[in-house]
Amino acid sequence: MVQVYFHCSNTDGTLIDRSGTAVASLTEARDRAAQIMNSMIQTPGAEDWRDWVIHVSGSDGEDLFDLPFTAMLGRPH
Repeated sequence: MVQVYFHCSNTDGTLIDRSGTAVASLTEARDRAAQIMNSMIQTPGAEDWRDWVIHVSGSDGEDLFDLPFTAMLGRPH
């Protein structure tokens, strides 16, 4: 198991994940990132999530991968 962190950002700022989550693989980390993204999108509010990105990093602070919210939402028409 490896501790990974899911930081979310857009052009206005960054939401820092201070606790992280233990995962067994990059696939599990990607699935968890998708769950976080879905939860944020489903939260009632006026936020346009299309310019947000989840940055997944290891406990050493090194970026593992990024997942843009447009992967789930698509681009505006």
